[in-house]
Amino acid sequence: MTHTLHHCMLAAADESQVAGLMRFFKCAPGEYGEGDRFLGIKVPVTRRIVKECWPHTDFHELEQCLASPYHEVRLAALLTLVEIFSHARREPALRQRCVEFYLAHTAGINNWDLVDLSCYKLLGEWLIDKDRSLLYQLADRGQTLWEQRIGMVSTLQFIRRGELDDTYAIAELFLRKPRPLHDLLQKAVGWMLREAGKRDEARLQAWLAPRAATLPRTLLRYAIERLPEPDRLRLMSSHARA
Repeated sequence: MTHTLHHCMLAAADESQVAGLMRFFKCAPGEYGEGDRFLGIKVPVTRRIVKECWPHTDFHELEQCLASPYHEVRLAALLTLVEIFSHARREPALRQRCVEFYLAHTAGINNWDLVDLSCYKLLGEWLIDKDRSLLYQLADRGQTLWEQRIGMVSTLQFIRRGELDDTYAIAELFLRKPRPLHDLLQKAVGWMLREAGKRDEARLQAWLAPRAATLPRTLLRYAIERLPEPDRLRLMSSHARA
């Protein structure tokens, strides 16, 4: 008998892990993950279940899983959607359906790991040879910080191809937002700038030089993490003097 994705995830619950995961994903009152619930399933276990279940999981079940109160079930749905998309390279209609489904269910993509483990593999990959204005719209006018983070982190797929323009342009959108910029958005922008810097350090240095003094501190620290120590110290020093 073939078990459903939802059934397999529920069966893998481990109560001993729940408290730790709730602390890690900031689920206390007033924190960004407030109200989320956990089954206590580590990511490697979720990936193993997805590998077994994705070939016989349909969109109806994905919709049910993304509506689940349990974080890991929503993650499993997203990872399954990525698998379906990735295996449909010769089926553009199916790939488009995956992307449209993803965009229609962002309400269930409500923590940083759910964004980061799915968006660039779906939206980023889909938009490689298409108009990318959708990412600018999400970053600039997304209804939640998670939609805004999707707009930024999706550019990772372009960075890996050596295409850096969208990353820098979308980073500029975040710099125009009212301060303080949410910590998770600072980290997303800084992370993508750091990744862009791995491809072209000189461009990152040139972008940071006139901005470092006024960048949000967390964003700057993430962006400069891989730079040579003298450059990191110089940029942080200019920020401290501002």
